[in-house]
Amino acid sequence: MFDPGLLLQGFGQVFQPEVFVFLMIGTVLGIVVGAIPGLTATMAIALLIPFTFQMNPISGIVMLLAIYASGIYGGGIASILIRTPGTPAAAATVLDGYPMAQQGHAGRAIGIATISSGIGGVFSAVCLALFAPLLATVALRFSAPEYFALAVFGLVVTMSLAGDAPIKGLAAALAGLLVAMIGLDPIGGFPRFNFGVAEFSGGLNFVAVMIGLFSLSEAFRQLETMGTSMPVPPAVRNVLPRLKEILSFWKIYIRSCVFGLVVGLTPGIGAETSSFLSYSETRRTARDPSRFGKGAPEGVAAAQSAENASTGGDLLPMLTLGVPGDAATAVLMGALTIHNLQPGPLLFQDRPDLVHQIFAGMICANVAFVIVGLVGARLFAFVVRVDRRVLVPIICLLSLIGAYAIENNPMDVWVTLIFGVVGWLMQRNGYPVSPLVLAVILGGMMESNLRRALVMGQGDVAIFLDRPIALAILAAAALTFVAVIRRMRRA
Repeated sequence: MFDPGLLLQGFGQVFQPEVFVFLMIGTVLGIVVGAIPGLTATMAIALLIPFTFQMNPISGIVMLLAIYASGIYGGGIASILIRTPGTPAAAATVLDGYPMAQQGHAGRAIGIATISSGIGGVFSAVCLALFAPLLATVALRFSAPEYFALAVFGLVVTMSLAGDAPIKGLAAALAGLLVAMIGLDPIGGFPRFNFGVAEFSGGLNFVAVMIGLFSLSEAFRQLETMGTSMPVPPAVRNVLPRLKEILSFWKIYIRSCVFGLVVGLTPGIGAETSSFLSYSETRRTARDPSRFGKGAPEGVAAAQSAENASTGGDLLPMLTLGVPGDAATAVLMGALTIHNLQPGPLLFQDRPDLVHQIFAGMICANVAFVIVGLVGARLFAFVVRVDRRVLVPIICLLSLIGAYAIENNPMDVWVTLIFGVVGWLMQRNGYPVSPLVLAVILGGMMESNLRRALVMGQGDVAIFLDRPIALAILAAAALTFVAVIRRMRRA
């Protein structure tokens, strides 16, 4: 259960000089990456995981959480200034943020976006601290059949990450399952599909795969637009909004925080869904809906608070069940496992102190980007103009250095290069990368728990029908699959 004493100790750990420095570094990096169109927090996390190996685990994890939270917020800066979402989640912010900037209120729009994102993020982080231990207590009753059912549900949900092209999402997920099968058989222990390469006997290095798919592939994509320059952002003045104006948005914040949390808890949907849902509902219930789309500050507040409110919800199933809900939490899950911390109910049982430090770190990360964002708004306004001729070589170099630094293995560099090309080709042809990554994570979990469950049931698949929780999860997976197929047929 939630322990206030451990949470206070967690805050004490976060405010240790070393951890606090990395918290601030992660905050600044997250805002910068989020503000540059095309770059994402997921890419930054994948890129920096290898550089956390030599850190104290909580220092590295807090830095990555700060990148995650502030990266989601940072996308709104580019949305407001140049009408280009820095991240997909910030797409709804464009609708009223850019018109405000055109009217000379760019600073006011950024101030409202910053405080609104902080309110949504802190709300979701507090809910994470309150409800994650409770869910983990329930999850302690899970065994192999339940974990297999969860993995199946997660794989079905990955199809929804493909938007209007679920067949491409399914193809990407199947490719991820094939990648997950490389290495040792989970029960027999013999090598398989290693193509005669001894280094592949233990499987492909997951971090090298992620760096290739999310970081190096993005660098290749940026090469295609190397010659283009970003629009000149307007001047940013009067960033700090009036307290009376912020307080007048209280109804919007309540509704947006609930939308964000619920959407975050639903695997595979994404923060962009919560921001558009919140924006649409705020416009529908407004006294004068005609103001929206023309520079209504309520629209900025609704979109930004909802997108950051989804972050805590996204982390909850990853921490408690070991099932990531999106690409960013999949990468964060990889970071935890690299530090010998296996997400799931046993983490809450064995390391409650560390879990509460993560809760404290997430709360502090959301407060930190509000302070840094307000103080450095004018500086971050120019980040959107970063020259790609400088940016792309740095990304490529850090990607390859990070891949090699994982285990000082040259083969990991080749894995990163191969999956960088694969990720680039997938994006060019409309195939989503996220289903492939989630399938790589969930594939091993699904196979090993299926075979353990069959051992428990002496080879009888009826064991899944005899366990109510596993049956309910499989039923939910079936309903989700039917919904995806129906959407595909309509498309």
